[in-house]
Amino acid sequence: MLKTALNEDISSIGSGRPLTDSAGSSRMAIYSQDGLGLGHLRRNIQICKEFLKQTPEGKSQVLLIADSPVAPFFQLPEGVDHIKLPSIRKVSAGEWQPRLRISTPEVRQLRSTLLYDAFVSYRPDLVLVDHMPGGAQGELMPALEGLKKARPDCAIVLGLRDILDAQEVITRVWDVEGAYHALRRYYDRVLIYGVREIFNTARIYWLPVPRGGIHYCGYVVNQDPVKPGGTIRQALQASGAGAALRGGPSGKVVFVSAGGGADGHSLMQTYLGAIRLLGDRADFTTLMALGVNSPADKSRELVQEARGLPVQVVPYVTDSLSQIAAADLVVCMAGYNTLSEVLSLRKKALIVPRSGPSAEQRMRTRLFAERGLIDTIEPESLSPSELAERLLRDLERDDYPAPDETIDTRGAERAAARLLELIHERAVAVKA
Repeated sequence: MLKTALNEDISSIGSGRPLTDSAGSSRMAIYSQDGLGLGHLRRNIQICKEFLKQTPEGKSQVLLIADSPVAPFFQLPEGVDHIKLPSIRKVSAGEWQPRLRISTPEVRQLRSTLLYDAFVSYRPDLVLVDHMPGGAQGELMPALEGLKKARPDCAIVLGLRDILDAQEVITRVWDVEGAYHALRRYYDRVLIYGVREIFNTARIYWLPVPRGGIHYCGYVVNQDPVKPGGTIRQALQASGAGAALRGGPSGKVVFVSAGGGADGHSLMQTYLGAIRLLGDRADFTTLMALGVNSPADKSRELVQEARGLPVQVVPYVTDSLSQIAAADLVVCMAGYNTLSEVLSLRKKALIVPRSGPSAEQRMRTRLFAERGLIDTIEPESLSPSELAERLLRDLERDDYPAPDETIDTRGAERAAARLLELIHERAVAVKA
């Protein structure tokens, strides 16, 4: 069985028990950069929930600063509010494109000013910066500098999913944009949302170790209860699509998802082509969730192409965990959150990683495929015929996920505990 590689002392915290009143009132801010999908936003909201759960009721609050085009999208817990930054989209490593019709330097200045004013005015006890030590193109640096002057006792923590991109890309971009400098100058602790034995984030990306250390927390996964069986058909009814699907005798269900949906069109279109090619051999039904960021014209095209097939297309689902749990097979891309949910539920999954702009999804797919946890098709090999045959094969397979391979999914719980531990240490130091 895969053993979790966490810091030696982590077993003493993160039990889920609320901290005592000595933690006092806590004020946290989160910088969540997520211009393409929903992954960072979903992960940070899970950490928010655990942060509030582990503090005395009503004594903590979180300001979430996000730039996802659909932020906040997920229901925010009581005690959490958000600021929406003008959105930018990653074009390639270190290059961004604003949604507003203004120049990149203009939108960068606008975002940087909003971040500075929010941090300095809110005066948090702790700031959790997601993914980028200096923010997109260094936009966060002035805010961090201003906060250190206005609130010297504020703790600043970097939270990283385990895989960011290819090593050479991250080390180059972080060096050029001053991310390594920011990490050394401003940060008190690094939290890694992963397991060191699976991917040694600190070593691969040459992370400097801050005085509060680098802590592997495990994977951040939605811990909400899974709703009982029949969820997929309930979702179809709730969407107004009708109760029945035209399907064959197997009674099996495939759930197809592309996460946020901004770049899932190719997978969805190929899947519909595979079902059409299978004809009567497609004796299973499909729920296809396009994603909230799926372009409207592409969504209309897919709905049209699905007519006459045993496939129901919905814009998105609000409870992906329960949809995954109810499926016999999941077909999806290799986003951190979706794949973590699939593995936490030990579901069979056929993964088609995103081809770019980063190598992140290909790297994640390869790691889990090598452990016998998933099946995969590389994006350049994706075709209706290849996908059709793989669907039939995977629905019948019972040799994966490998029974002796598991992943640690207590990341949100442990991350929240590490954050509160740091706040408490700062409060004690100030009183002393």
